[in-house]
Amino acid sequence: MSKKKQKKKAQQAAMKFQMKKMERMQGMNGRNGGLMNGLAGMLPNGRAEQFLLGAALGAAVTYVLSDEELRSKLMKSGINLYTSLMGGVAEFKEQMADMQAEVEAERQETL
Repeated sequence: MSKKKQKKKAQQAAMKFQMKKMERMQGMNGRNGGLMNGLAGMLPNGRAEQFLLGAALGAAVTYVLSDEELRSKLMKSGINLYTSLMGGVAEFKEQMADMQAEVEAERQETL
């Protein structure tokens, strides 16, 4: 075999090795099909399975909406979450205003 062919074959082998190494690092080798393929495998494939999943989800939503105590708890939790988020946003805005005032004061001192 000529040196040119040997060099080309060595380059191909090195490239193949690097590709396999990258596949192993990303968890996408042929055995498991990768993360997204695994998630897709959890979803129903056929129409009957999709219907059953939809019926189960619909039943769960109906139960939650019809149970007044559970619905009340969910609404209170949602309101508390919203209030906490808005309080965090207000605090962030206040900190930004303080920083702007400090920067402006420093700039006035240097003039």
